[in-house]
Amino acid sequence: MPAPSAKEKLLDASLSLIRERGFAATTVDELCARAGVTKGGFFHHFDSKDALGVAAAEHWTRYASALFQAEAYRQAPDGLGRVRAYLALRKSLLRGDVSQFTCLAGTMVQEAYASHPALRAACAESIFGHAGGLVEDFAAALRAQGGSGDVTAESLAAHTQCVLQGAFILAKARGDARIAIESVEHLERYLELLFAAPPPSRSKRSKPQRTSPIAASRKRRSP
Repeated sequence: MPAPSAKEKLLDASLSLIRERGFAATTVDELCARAGVTKGGFFHHFDSKDALGVAAAEHWTRYASALFQAEAYRQAPDGLGRVRAYLALRKSLLRGDVSQFTCLAGTMVQEAYASHPALRAACAESIFGHAGGLVEDFAAALRAQGGSGDVTAESLAAHTQCVLQGAFILAKARGDARIAIESVEHLERYLELLFAAPPPSRSKRSKPQRTSPIAASRKRRSP
C-alpha cells in the first residue's frame, strides 16, 4: 500500500489526539508532532485548526462507516436482530482507555457547538448520519410488530445516539468503561420491552410534521 500523505497522517493523528485531550486543548504543534509532519505541512493542507477540525469530523465519519459496514451484525435476518447485534458490537468496543472508544464528533461538538458553526455542522452530520444507518433496521422491526404508535424509526435511531454519547460522557467522568456498558445494557432492555409490548394507540390530535436531523442528513447525502 502507498505511504499515507501528510494530510492523511494529520487526520489520523487528530482522531486519537483530540479524543485524548479535547479539541480546544489540542495544539497544531501537538498534531504535527503526533503525525510526524512539519508545521508548514500542516498549513499547506489546512488554513487553520478549525479547518482541520471539520476535516477530522469528516475523516471520523469515513472511518466509522467503514468499521461498521464491515461487521457481521449486518447479516442478521431481521431488523430487530440487526439492532440487537449492533448494540452488542457497541458494547464489545467499550474497552481499554476511554479515549480509544469515545466518539470524536461527540467530543468536539460539546466544546464547539456555539463558537464554531462549521465544526458543529460537521459533527452533527457525523452523529446523525451514523444514526441514520439504523433507521431502516428500526423501520423493519416496527413493521414486523405492526407499528408502534407515535414511535418512529428515526426517533429510535436518534435515541441510540443519545444513550451512546451520554455513556461516553459518564465513562469520561468516571474514567471507566463499565458505566458506559451498563448504559447500553439499559438501552437493550428498553428495546426488548418496547418490541415485546403491543403498540400504543395513536393520539387523535394531529401533530405538526418535522424534518428530523437524521432525515435532513440522509437527504443531503442523496445524489
